[in-house]
Amino acid sequence: MKKILSAFIFIICFAGLSGQGKFTDKRDGNVYNIISFSGVTWMTDNLRYKPVSGTSYLDNDTNNISVYGVLYDWESAKKACPAGWHLPSGTEFQTLSDFLEQKESWGKIPSDPYAFNIQMGGMQDYEGVFSEMDESGYYWTSTEYNSKDAEYFSYLLINEMPIIDISRKADIGDIRGTEKANRYSVRCVKN
Repeated sequence: MKKILSAFIFIICFAGLSGQGKFTDKRDGNVYNIISFSGVTWMTDNLRYKPVSGTSYLDNDTNNISVYGVLYDWESAKKACPAGWHLPSGTEFQTLSDFLEQKESWGKIPSDPYAFNIQMGGMQDYEGVFSEMDESGYYWTSTEYNSKDAEYFSYLLINEMPIIDISRKADIGDIRGTEKANRYSVRCVKN
């Protein structure tokens, strides 16, 4: 009976996780870890592609790009993913969040089959101030609220406890989102 139960649990876990791998961005040669959850493939590294404008990197130190990736304003974030990939919607982030919370897999080591590997890249606000490096990760979604604001996903550590939030109007009608001029990290989802 134990063998049957163990096999059943393995099949359920395998059905939710169909693979880990790597993706090489042909534009600049950057290599990203990828993972598939329930048929959806995500990059598990912050995007490091540097377009001509609309981006920065933490403390303007190029050494931070390899660890934390590049920070994008919303307009640049919408165009930053390589061909065949896209900036995820708030709904896609919510689905991922629900799956990983069930597996208790936020921020685990990359060798864990359910690891999403959050890089606490902080942010740069619309006034140019960098903050929250190693304390939080802010990620753009493709969901626009109005001409100034867009939806974002955040992962913060407060008193060593993870706080996960998606600024979704679908959940709270009067939510404002964040200014599109802020610069946040980007994760891409395969089309």
